[in-house]
Amino acid sequence: MNKEEKQKKKNKPMTEDEKLKYEIASELGLLEKVKQGGWKSLTAKETGRIGGLMTKRKKEIMKKQAQN
Repeated sequence: MNKEEKQKKKNKPMTEDEKLKYEIASELGLLEKVKQGGWKSLTAKETGRIGGLMTKRKKEIMKKQAQN
């Protein structure tokens, strides 16, 4: 990835999924690790934990929306 592509990526607004991922990483105390080394610096266990919690939260959100 060249500098131009990186700059475009930085200016792109975050999706709801990305916001949720950062929120969960922060709650688990992993946000600083992500900021320093990127998502690739996480272990498989840490990544799986974030993914599992994202799925759980999405299901809760969908359930609330279905009730309204």
